[in-house]
Amino acid sequence: MIRIALLGCGRIGKMHAATIVRSSKAELAAVYDPVSAAAKEVGRQFGCVVAVSAEEAIAQAAAVLIATSTPTHADLIEASAKAGKAIFCEKPIDLSLARVKACRAALKGFNRPIQIGFNRRYDPGHRAARDAARSGEIGDIRQVIITSRDPGLASREYLKASGGIFKDMTIHDFDLARFMLGEEPVEVFATGSALIDPTLAELNDIDSAMVVLRTESGKLCHINNSRAAIYGHDQRVEILGSNGMLISGNRRAHGLERFGPTATGAAEPFLNFFIERYAEAYALGLESFIDCVETNATPDATFEDGEKSLALAEAANLSRVGRRFVNIREIVG
Repeated sequence: MIRIALLGCGRIGKMHAATIVRSSKAELAAVYDPVSAAAKEVGRQFGCVVAVSAEEAIAQAAAVLIATSTPTHADLIEASAKAGKAIFCEKPIDLSLARVKACRAALKGFNRPIQIGFNRRYDPGHRAARDAARSGEIGDIRQVIITSRDPGLASREYLKASGGIFKDMTIHDFDLARFMLGEEPVEVFATGSALIDPTLAELNDIDSAMVVLRTESGKLCHINNSRAAIYGHDQRVEILGSNGMLISGNRRAHGLERFGPTATGAAEPFLNFFIERYAEAYALGLESFIDCVETNATPDATFEDGEKSLALAEAANLSRVGRRFVNIREIVG
């Protein structure tokens, strides 16, 4: 039984707490949040220790799950590593690539698992598509198309601190693109608009985006994002190969379709929230992390994956502003 300390008891932290408690391999050892009322609520709900500091929570566990606000991630990774704990950290590692590089340098010699919360890698449909493509089922991979649309615009307060659409939302798609392509993108073109809320221009942000990635061998990936799809959480992946195509589609509450005078093949709507859409992926991601902690193995979604996806986000920002293709070497040197 792996004892896990949870840092951060907001929306995503509460979900992680519930996932830990449901696992047969883990125990929620302690929780901490700078907002003490949030930590106490989670502590009462799940019957665990409520720590008065992050350091106290870290000391009580073998592994740490970091679900605090993004600006604290790198510091808490370093503190957890200094204490010798395995680490699961929500994305992104930081909004600054320079800070991520400094964090990586601080981790030199650390030999415990570090997993970044790219949960979409663990979605059964997405993973099955990726495994089928890698096995050669559709021949040579030529194109990947990723559709990622939220059901509604997040709050203004959230968007102000998010780092912008590419670092907050598209970063999941950058990781998924790398996961599916099997090659590193070397060139990025990104464009976007504030179509849902034109005032996002005041934050130097957008709510609708298109991104094209190209690998050295010429494989292509197209990512399309929207902050608002009125029909639900729209998450699809298509992989085109020389011998066929694979599609990992949306999730619905169930597969029932209705036929009658007023409905022909009417199905349930798409799941409307990312925690619902990826509930199974979150659980599988945690189980994979626990297995890595037990065997001291390298996770699927590593610190390096977090750094590379952030570099793609930086390239996308530079591309959108400069209205040009950006070679990833401009970002990583």
